[in-house]
Amino acid sequence: MELDQLRYFLKIAEHGNFTRAAEDLRISQPALSRSIQKLEEELEQPMFERQTRKLVLTEAGDLLLSRAKQILTLIEDTKAEITDDGQTGRIRVAAIPTIAPYFLPQVLQSFGKAYPKATVIVQEDTTDNLIRALTDGAVDVAILSLPIEAQYLEIEELFEEELLLLMSVDHPLTAKKQIRLTDIESLPFVLLGEAHCLSDNIVSFCRQKSFHPVSVERTSQLATVQELVSLNHGISMVPAMAQRLDSSNRRVYRSLAGTRPQRKIAMVSNPYRFQSLLLKSFLRQLRTNPHSPE
Repeated sequence: MELDQLRYFLKIAEHGNFTRAAEDLRISQPALSRSIQKLEEELEQPMFERQTRKLVLTEAGDLLLSRAKQILTLIEDTKAEITDDGQTGRIRVAAIPTIAPYFLPQVLQSFGKAYPKATVIVQEDTTDNLIRALTDGAVDVAILSLPIEAQYLEIEELFEEELLLLMSVDHPLTAKKQIRLTDIESLPFVLLGEAHCLSDNIVSFCRQKSFHPVSVERTSQLATVQELVSLNHGISMVPAMAQRLDSSNRRVYRSLAGTRPQRKIAMVSNPYRFQSLLLKSFLRQLRTNPHSPE
């Protein structure tokens, strides 16, 4: 059994398809098929059940999936520990879409100046996908919004951030000195899709105040939310970090009077994976960098 065979096997299990796995691995499909055939011959068991539209793991395949992840993780951690010099190496950083473009650039710029020989790979995805990536060891640290339901992961809160009311510049509410929840409870909202935790933060806050936002649009990008609000499709609530980077004069951001909606930002890592000196330096950077809103 060769390590490449295990890597190939995991990639096929991920895609459920030989063609997509071969494209991802950048090898030919016949070469990939031969490698898996040899693996199955050696183990004397089929790893996949060939169904019409996708491949499904057999019982033996399920067992190998767990073991292959453990084996490759152990090898990767061992190599990282042996070569760990605190200056070079690779860090895989992830964040949800409502954090990544607003929060990470400043952090990466500061870290890059301090550690010019380091390589930082950035991944952007939804919370559920990033939790799986952390558990599997595909990501070293993720910047997420609380609450997070995850076992065996280390969660450290970094700061709280206000969610600001977003309106078009000509919205009638912009004339008010103070905007209260009662002013917006009947207005249509533009929200991110249900897979995004920011929408959960907004809906949860509204429910605590005994009203539910009427969603008229759902999208996957915060920039689209901003543009739709500019075109009077509704109002929204967005993180303060997004407002700081918005130079448009077509939108207005305001704090709500009274109790203001907040979200908590945390860094999440896998304590069961080897943490290099370089990664520990990056985590310290996250703790000490002045990201939190003034």
